[in-house]
Amino acid sequence: MIIQRKRYIAIGITVVLILLIPFIAMQLTNEVNWSLMDFIVAGGLLLTTGLVCEWVLRKVSSLFYRVIICLVILVSLLLVWAELAVGIFIQ
Repeated sequence: MIIQRKRYIAIGITVVLILLIPFIAMQLTNEVNWSLMDFIVAGGLLLTTGLVCEWVLRKVSSLFYRVIICLVILVSLLLVWAELAVGIFIQ
């Protein structure tokens, strides 16, 4: 139980650290301009991805399938992030 709690805390801290990158960049340059909604959506995407990968790591016993499923989840995150950022697929 304690290990699960530590993993959830690690996921939350990682999400916050990733979101600090654009927040700090906004303080240093005018080229980064995120709204509160951008942070909420990005945080939701990152948190969901982390929690789903954690669930896969707990439920799937085969190392090969764990890696493949987590890679698919991460690639999906990157595709959604890129689409929301610059509209690569839908214009």
